[in-house]
Amino acid sequence: MSIQIYNTLTRQKEKFVPLEEGKVKMYVCGPTVYNYIHIGNARPPIVFDTVRRYLEYRGYDVRYISNFTDVDDKLIRAANELGEDVPTIANRFIDAYFEDITALGCKRADVHPRVTETMDLIIEFIQALIDKDYAYESNGDVYFRTRKFPEYGKLSHQSIDELKIGARIQVGEKKQDALDFALWKKAKEGEISWESPWGEGRPGWHIECSAMAKRYLGDTIDIHAGGQDLAFPHHENEIAQSEALTGKSFARYWMHNGYININNEKMSKSLGNFVLVHDIIKNHDPQVLRFFMLSVHYRNPINYSDELLENTKAAFERLKTSYQNLKHRSGASTNLTTNNQEWLDKITDLHQQFVKEMDDDFNTANGISVLFELSKLANLYLLEKNTAEVVIKSFLDEFELLFDIFGLSLAAEELLDEEVEAMIEKRIQARKDRDFKLADEIRAQLKEMNIILEDTAQGTRWKRG
Repeated sequence: MSIQIYNTLTRQKEKFVPLEEGKVKMYVCGPTVYNYIHIGNARPPIVFDTVRRYLEYRGYDVRYISNFTDVDDKLIRAANELGEDVPTIANRFIDAYFEDITALGCKRADVHPRVTETMDLIIEFIQALIDKDYAYESNGDVYFRTRKFPEYGKLSHQSIDELKIGARIQVGEKKQDALDFALWKKAKEGEISWESPWGEGRPGWHIECSAMAKRYLGDTIDIHAGGQDLAFPHHENEIAQSEALTGKSFARYWMHNGYININNEKMSKSLGNFVLVHDIIKNHDPQVLRFFMLSVHYRNPINYSDELLENTKAAFERLKTSYQNLKHRSGASTNLTTNNQEWLDKITDLHQQFVKEMDDDFNTANGISVLFELSKLANLYLLEKNTAEVVIKSFLDEFELLFDIFGLSLAAEELLDEEVEAMIEKRIQARKDRDFKLADEIRAQLKEMNIILEDTAQGTRWKRG
């Protein structure tokens, strides 16, 4: 079996063949760190962390780079509004970003480069484009000659003529052509800036990712990924400037995740439906948010609401309950051999189905459906009068493997405090004494404390409501 990736560049699924056998070079565009990330910003880290995990499961050595834009117009505005400098704000929200994505189960990239730490290469990159006549200086700004790159528009599948219709030259810009884009911006009074051959200034947005990708992954990378909103103009411009410089293909596979709507409306500050991850995870389990994100194919849009997240929580808890029931039975099972192979074969079949779904453009939605099938099969097995340890272990191993690929945790709920433990024991004794009135009263008390009891064949279990 081979992995198929939908390539935005060709608009079709293609067999994944990395440049170097067994190794993957992957670049994911990171956030501009002027505020906490919103739920839309969270989708790429979750999606492409899962892609990375699956590639690693399939045996690839993945080098994963994701940048921080730590200087741009938004950061400068935030600094002016708050009366702080740009590095202070950037550092604060980089720390907040790591806090949020760690809670969401995302592994850190191998390198998280920053614009401010890549300035030497950015300036060198721009100068090389000027030397090749792909860029020009104009009153302290530097622009890329878009028309000089004949394949411009190949990622977004737009022609130069189509793009020209919407192109405008803004006040203060001194471009030779409305389609040209900024590589370097002349510093305004009081702005953070760096020395360059063209005077004090700072980079344009697009050049930074090309420079960082080149530094850490080389001239050509296997997978370049990010949100759908970045395909044009950001990724289009990356292709133009990178390929103009090197004469080589910049990225072989382009992956873009879909948008997120809030209560069936496009998320925007003007609509007042701008939802920060920092706020969501105060009230909701971040693992449930990750599970929610992965329950839809990454290229499809997602509609978010608190109600949908609560529904997702219930589904997620059902899977964890199946696992915990298996754990509870483990050790109490026997070396039974009757029908073992039949059950083991069913688990193997489900695993192969999971691999098939994930090989098909990382279809996490269908992969999660397989996980629910595994849960149903496990629940059915636990109805058997006698269970075999070898089968229980196979179920547990499969749960743990699939949860790990999805970046999800199967950790049990935290232990109850002694008072609640004593109440549960008291209820168990009341049931043994057939004092069902007292048992029901204790259950009701625990429910008020947000503790829900489940009386199972394996004994009384609990979970937080």
